[in-house]
Amino acid sequence: MNASHIALVTGANQGLGRALVEGLAARMHQGDLVLLTGRSHQRVADAAREVALLPGTRASVEGRVLDVTDTDAIARLAEDLRARHGGVDVVISNAVARVLPEESQAARADEVIDVSNTATHAILRSFGPVLRPGGRLLVVASSLGTLGHLDPRLHHLFDGVSLEQVEYAVESWRSAIHRRNAQEAGWPLWLNVPSKVAQVAAVRALAAERRERDLATGTLIASVCPGMVDTATSRPWFSDYSGAQSPARAAAAVLDLVFADHVDPTLYGELVRFGKALPWYDGTPPLAQDRMLTP
Repeated sequence: MNASHIALVTGANQGLGRALVEGLAARMHQGDLVLLTGRSHQRVADAAREVALLPGTRASVEGRVLDVTDTDAIARLAEDLRARHGGVDVVISNAVARVLPEESQAARADEVIDVSNTATHAILRSFGPVLRPGGRLLVVASSLGTLGHLDPRLHHLFDGVSLEQVEYAVESWRSAIHRRNAQEAGWPLWLNVPSKVAQVAAVRALAAERRERDLATGTLIASVCPGMVDTATSRPWFSDYSGAQSPARAAAAVLDLVFADHVDPTLYGELVRFGKALPWYDGTPPLAQDRMLTP
């Protein structure tokens, strides 16, 4: 990257988000700026200061308090970056709501949907227009985000639809959970499946609108699957962690997309894992008794 480029990572106090910030700050240049965001002022400030002091850090690192469930705050931040810097070059949406296996999925539904889905929609809407040509807009999702993981009755809600239709489908799912008839309609018990499918569908929807002009300018919009990562959020869901990556290792594959010399058209708008697109229609609906994971 050249000088005066701007990168933003949400959910960046710890884990994968923190590793993404560290990698960006090391691979960008002096005069560039990496914005590290989170909800806690103290944790954001501490993390930004610590990354700035790491050996190998070249770009400036600043902390910004951002609650991704506040869609107005997301819009204000995007407009601020447009006004101050003329836009943004890298946006990585990484915020996640931590849910433990023993917790009620239905009781945590609103928080998960707000953090993972409503926030993703807001980031796509607000930062898509301020993304500079040649930029990168990535949403961290999961391999569970392919359509085949949903009951076939639900496929039409997310396949080949607009961002507005994805939003409507998500709110329909939320309402079904509150009415306690979600499973009757085909929604899986575990929130992570429809949440991730909806994230990937939202990215696909925006990418479908922008594909031609983005590819012409070397701009990439995609969702990414970092694989199994050893973090406080994912650890409770796995009995065998022998294959888990460190956050730094998982971040490296995501950052390779950011710093690629050119955009591979086969990756544009897709769910990308380790540099390859996962087929949208792959996957198998989970059984009700399955404990869903977050690879």
